[in-house]
Amino acid sequence: MWIRQGIMAVIGFSSGITVAGGLFAFIIGLGVVSDFADRTHTGKHILLYEDCIGVGGIAGSTWSLFQIPIPGGSWLLPVYGLLSGIFVGCWSMALAEILNVFPIFIRRLKIVKAIPYLILGLAIGKGIGACVYFAKGW
Repeated sequence: MWIRQGIMAVIGFSSGITVAGGLFAFIIGLGVVSDFADRTHTGKHILLYEDCIGVGGIAGSTWSLFQIPIPGGSWLLPVYGLLSGIFVGCWSMALAEILNVFPIFIRRLKIVKAIPYLILGLAIGKGIGACVYFAKGW
């Protein structure tokens, strides 16, 4: 019985490490980290950014798996939601940039001058949607 549980634990842990490593490599391979470092002129801290991604993934997985209560959760929840929204937005923008979806879309619709307003509209819509979602308590 214990041997079987031990083998299952090793397989599960190994699988988790493999998937997490692939995800972190994908994030770095998309160029999200290097883009942020380039735009903020903090390229000398690139290894720190990569370490933070790894630690964040491990901490998030640990909190999710073991359901560890976070002190101050009622006021930290909006902060977490904001940071998660930024993370997801960066992911989607990085994927769209790689696929060159936006440049083609903008050229075809001839909306070059409206780009700042479109981005602002997307951000406001995402913010309102998040507020409605969290206000309803779904």
